[in-house]
Amino acid sequence: MAFIWSRSVDWDSDDWRDKAACKDTDPDLFFPVGTTGQALEQIAAAKAVCMSCEARGLCLEFAMATNQESGVWGGASEEERRKLRKEWLARQRRNAATA
Repeated sequence: MAFIWSRSVDWDSDDWRDKAACKDTDPDLFFPVGTTGQALEQIAAAKAVCMSCEARGLCLEFAMATNQESGVWGGASEEERRKLRKEWLARQRRNAATA
């Protein structure tokens, strides 16, 4: 997924959280402690909730734009979001160099 943030800070004007599949789920599920063992099962369970969510893309977009470093957002783990951000920054640098 390519990250492109083109919004101003009005992401709450049509609040995606009202449509979020996780709104009635224990928030602790989305913030596992660690990245091994039982935490891997917790991450998988959180992602399963995200996969059925109509707000998944907006959630991920919000997490990326606001630098959410912890937890599962929009179906992406902390590590996956770091990778997306690195790829996005690399594209920004390449585009700036060719402009």
